[in-house]
Amino acid sequence: MAEPTVTDTATGPAALRRSPLAHLADRLRDATVTGPRGVSVSEWPYTTMLSLRVEPGSAAAARVEKCLGAALPARCGETAPAGPRTTLWLGPDEWLVVAPPGTAPLTAELHEALAGEPGSVVDVSANRTVLELRGPAAREVLDKGCPLDLHPRVFTPGEAVSTQLGPVPVLLWRTAEDTYRLLPRSSFADYLARWLIDAMGEYARPEVT
Repeated sequence: MAEPTVTDTATGPAALRRSPLAHLADRLRDATVTGPRGVSVSEWPYTTMLSLRVEPGSAAAARVEKCLGAALPARCGETAPAGPRTTLWLGPDEWLVVAPPGTAPLTAELHEALAGEPGSVVDVSANRTVLELRGPAAREVLDKGCPLDLHPRVFTPGEAVSTQLGPVPVLLWRTAEDTYRLLPRSSFADYLARWLIDAMGEYARPEVT
């Protein structure tokens, strides 16, 4: 998924929306640590997200895949990028389609692809927000509260899994060597952001030699 561009040119109801972490924007920015132990965290607000359910291997699934431009991920951890969208595996018959803000969600097209067969397409963009953690120390920050083995041999770039960070359920998506995206429910975003800021504080202090 390409990096989103958020502008202040929205009109109508869109101009009134407020991201779950707008009130912490300054604190997130000020928490940035530079240098060899650097790490930063930022919110990617208003990301487009669709909850998709369909029977794998069915005719409806084939039509859905043609609409998305990529095969649906078949196992835990798999993702399927196609243009600006990436489809993340959530379960044997459940996926999350993620795209930058402003991207056409394809809701109507995917509904048409189901053609009345069992399945569903629901816009859940307001259900979650996206936090991006990046930098040489990003994995170390996550290791403080994530029960997963995040070693690069186990959790590779492109993989996404449901887990917890501290007490917060998240969808954790490793998008590059030192870059992770965390998708918490919007109601948990404030707690998670503050947890990350606190966990990053260690790396702002000089190493003791």
